[in-house]
Amino acid sequence: MSFPLIFERSRKGRRGLKLVKAVPKAEDLIPKEHLREVPPRLPEVDELTLVRHYTGLSRRQVGVDTTFYPLGSCTMKYNPKLHEEAARLFADLHPYQDPGTAQGALRLMWELGEYLKALTGMDAITLEPAAGAHGELTGILIIRAYHEDRGEGRTRRVVLVPDSAHGSNPATASMAGYQVREIPSGPEGEVDLEALKRELGPHVAALMLTNPNTLGLFERRIMEISRLCKEAGVQLYYDGANLNAIMGWARPGDMGFDVVHLNLHKTFTVPHGGGGPGSGPVGVKAHLAPYLPVPLVAKGEEGFYLDFHRPKSIGRVRSFYGNFLALVRAWAYIRTLGLEGLKKAAALAVLNARYLKELLKEKGYRVPYDGPSMHEFVAQPPQGFRALDLAKGLLELGFHPPTVYFPLIVKEALMVEPTETEAKETLEAFAEAMGELLKKPKEWLENAPYTTPVRRLDELRANKRPKLTYFDEG
Repeated sequence: MSFPLIFERSRKGRRGLKLVKAVPKAEDLIPKEHLREVPPRLPEVDELTLVRHYTGLSRRQVGVDTTFYPLGSCTMKYNPKLHEEAARLFADLHPYQDPGTAQGALRLMWELGEYLKALTGMDAITLEPAAGAHGELTGILIIRAYHEDRGEGRTRRVVLVPDSAHGSNPATASMAGYQVREIPSGPEGEVDLEALKRELGPHVAALMLTNPNTLGLFERRIMEISRLCKEAGVQLYYDGANLNAIMGWARPGDMGFDVVHLNLHKTFTVPHGGGGPGSGPVGVKAHLAPYLPVPLVAKGEEGFYLDFHRPKSIGRVRSFYGNFLALVRAWAYIRTLGLEGLKKAAALAVLNARYLKELLKEKGYRVPYDGPSMHEFVAQPPQGFRALDLAKGLLELGFHPPTVYFPLIVKEALMVEPTETEAKETLEAFAEAMGELLKKPKEWLENAPYTTPVRRLDELRANKRPKLTYFDEG
């Protein structure tokens, strides 16, 4: 059944609302030079048509509220609706209002910062960055400012990145003006220590790591890695994408990391996907604190305030003070669970991943780096099967597929992260579906899915020649 676009539902003259007469006209508020000469081509529909349109769209989407979503490295876990209620309490807050009238919001931000510092072992934090990759860029810019302040900005021009790293790591370092050098993984899936030793030196600014890494394995030699970096004057950066595996159990700061970014929209159940909004706070050790973005939320004798007086700051990285309602949700999550609840969530994430890994191995899948898994693992299908075809087949069987073809060091990779919020029965049903796919004829897999709202797409064309606008030719 075809699903018409909102423009195709449009009929000239139809209205879904009526503005009260008290609403001023645009030309009375906006200078003439900024007004449109031609009105925007917006769809014209009544309220019922609009409601049915968006309700219909929601039924066509796959999300964590309706479907198991084992997207490796993205921690697509359930978001308690209580946190939405908490965010709604602040819906009328305005970023331009005087801080004296927003003490509750500032207190919440300050408390959240204290919680995140305690969980990561950092000394100072900014809540400003809007997402994980934005937090990465902020962290690397802080490191750059630190080296420049010490007179080493011209010599330390290299950032080291493992071959299993998230793609945003080398992209971030490159955007910050650094050369990127890749560190290979050893046979057990962890950083090759000897290769790292050969690369370290006075030319290196930072090493970017996530722990556990993208193979779902904990870097057991992290303290030695940290020691080597410290001896070489290299800053150790923690990609917080996988913090869900260790929150409450281990702290990046205790491992020797100097900078950490967090993904509140992953680890602390802020709604994830659809382009945002996310939140990527950055924590730092004391020697990097002067370079944090402005403003910081501070606590004084007369209450909470925004501290702009930071002469070594890298400046603003986001309008206002970050995505505030995402911070409210994360604060509510932490306060609801407490430390013991956070530890239990991490433990269940690890337990679910290990259980599901064993189930898939029984079904015929291989795990090339089969060490003690943390929150996720990377599997391979048997020879002759393509990860892409299996992903499309899973859609036909009612499951969102895992991440495919990442990390790049595993051929036909299936990167699976079940998270802590899924029940044992769900994991078993997913494993059964994965096993069923291996029994399907090759032709069936190559043409799946069959009953989804949209059949298999030309992904190359969609990527290279996307159609992003609708033009009414009538």
